[in-house]
Order: sequence, then structure tokens, then C-alpha cells
Amino acid sequence: MKKILLAGTIAFDEITTPFGHSGRIPGGSAVYAALAASLFRNKTGMISVAGGDFPSVYLQMLEDRGLSLNGVQIFPNEKTFYWKGFYYDDMNRRDTLVTRENVLRKFRPVVPDGFKNADIVILGNLHPGIQTEILDQLTDRPELVMLDTMNYWMETAPRLLRQVIERVDLLLVNEEEARQLTGKTHPLHAAADILEMGPRYVIVKQGEYGAALFGEEGVFYTPAYPLEILRDPTGAGDTFAGAFAGHLSEYDAVGFEEMKNALVCGANTASFTVEDFGTRRLEQITREDLETRMREFIDMTRFPLQEKYKSV
Repeated sequence: MKKILLAGTIAFDEITTPFGHSGRIPGGSAVYAALAASLFRNKTGMISVAGGDFPSVYLQMLEDRGLSLNGVQIFPNEKTFYWKGFYYDDMNRRDTLVTRENVLRKFRPVVPDGFKNADIVILGNLHPGIQTEILDQLTDRPELVMLDTMNYWMETAPRLLRQVIERVDLLLVNEEEARQLTGKTHPLHAAADILEMGPRYVIVKQGEYGAALFGEEGVFYTPAYPLEILRDPTGAGDTFAGAFAGHLSEYDAVGFEEMKNALVCGANTASFTVEDFGTRRLEQITREDLETRMREFIDMTRFPLQEKYKSV
């Protein structure tokens, strides 16, 4: 059984969308990614930090899902990271109303001994300096190191971000982040520039339109699963990353062909997350639910090749 090490935030989120208001609910990039990864056969360890105000019952739920919390630090006298956001009718647009780093200001990651030789590493959306500290603690070279980042770090820590990008195998960004990082407006051109920075692969997430994988082997694109209900897109990208890694953990090797399948799986797993606020849907779904959705998606996107194209 392969090991996944994932780092990210544990948070309280407060979210308003055209479909309602969440109130103060648990969230954070590490939580979404870990719940998604737990749908697959692997051993996943989290690296994160929380304050004493974070509910222990929620942490117990994560452990009950088979997740290792040995790398999660609890500061009893501090408050947990807090984010408040507002989504417009076009939920690709959002405003951050409040961000309180709180306990994150004291966070110094410690990789547990049992995960220093992890097969797959997910460096979730954290300061590039923290991501670097995690890489420096690994004893073995992972099969795959995945990096997620955001506009904020491109603006406030560009040098450190470029240094960590050089050390990873796969960078995950959305279209806006790809444009900001490279100055290129077209995803193909932006991806080409990112590949020159060091990673072997880049995934450009396109929200409701799907995602694209770029590497020296070529380009692969998957549409998103069509939904009737979309209540809250928060955490969809983190869910994607966790499911992508979880799916890959069930293969003997990690290559471009395996990543194609993982891309489709990640996109379909993320489609559950947006159906309700926070992590509610991820807490409810089973592996069987995911496999059912995957079969539906395959039926939607598969078509017989017409005779005149078979020789092309």
C-alpha cells in the first residue's frame, strides 16, 4: 500500500454563494484533499496545524476515515485559520472578505518518520517556505511531488515560489494563476513556460469546464461532470488534488497514461464537493458512489469512431 503525504491548511470557512450561507464550518485545503484521498487504497498522512477551537470530533472523523494525523499540530491557546468568502452568480468569481492566519503564523511543519519516504507528496496551498521545509525533511525521492499554489504567493513570495516549483514534478494551477505566473494568456503557451521552470507536468484547472494535463508526452483534456446542483465551489481544487493522488496511488507506476485516468477521476470527485457547502458531500460519499459517477461520465463522453476516421 502506497503512502501519500499531504500538507495544507485546516480551517474554519464562512461561505456565501447565490444558494445560501454556510455559517462557520470546518474546511481547509488539507481537509478536502485528505477526505478525497481516503476514498482510495493508500495510507495518507496529513501535515497541518489547528487551534484549540477546532472541534475534536471533526479530527476524530478524519482518523476514522483512516487518515494519519501524526503530522497535525494543535496549539490549544491559539485560534484556527479562518477564511470568509463571497461568490457571485458566476461562481468562478469570488471575493475574499476576511482572512485571519491565526495559528498559521506559528506553524513549522514536522514530517512524521513514517511518511518521510512517502510515495506521493501533495504540497497544498501554503507559504512556499513551508513547502520547502517539508521537501527538505524527506529521506527518499517520491514517485511524484505535486504542488498547489495561488496568486497571493506569486505576489508576495515570487522568488521562494520559483525555487519550490523547480523541485516538483507536477504543478496545479487554474487559468488565472497560470496567466499570472507566466504572463501568457493562452493555457497552451502558459503550460509550455511552466514546464520550462522545472516540473515534468502541469495541470491547468478550468472549473466547470474541466481540466487539462500537459507534459512532454502531449496534452490530455477532460471536461467536468455536468451538474444540476452547484452550491459551493470552495475546496473543489483541493478535492481534485487529493483524488488525483489517491487514484495514482493504486497504480504500480506513475506516468502520463496513469495521470490521464487520474485527471478524470479527480474532476469527477471534485464534482461531489460543489454539490453542498464545505466538506459535507465528501463526508457522505463512498467509493461506490464515485465509481458510479465515473461510469456515468464515461458513458457521456465515449462515442464510436466513425469509419472514415479510423485510418487517421
